[in-house]
Amino acid sequence: MRWIKGLILAVILLIVVLVGILFAVNNQQTIALNLIWLELPAVSLSVWLLATLVFGVILGMLAMLGVYVRLKATLARSQRQNKQQRKELDSLRTQEFKELA
Repeated sequence: MRWIKGLILAVILLIVVLVGILFAVNNQQTIALNLIWLELPAVSLSVWLLATLVFGVILGMLAMLGVYVRLKATLARSQRQNKQQRKELDSLRTQEFKELA
């Protein structure tokens, strides 16, 4: 089952790479980007779109960083509480056996 998942993932990745290559080959026009205060050099449309995608992914990761850190802290706190409660439960179990003996 695991190898099927890997195979499907590899096929999907191959399709995405091929579509990206076809897109880059079919869009060779050079575009100069003017950002009001800055004019960027003329490069192909596919490079600008790839740069925009990478920039968006990085911004998305930065936006989720606070949520990720908070969830990791909550998980660590819950694991500590779980460990403490297991220890308390084990001590209560042994105490019960001592009272019965």
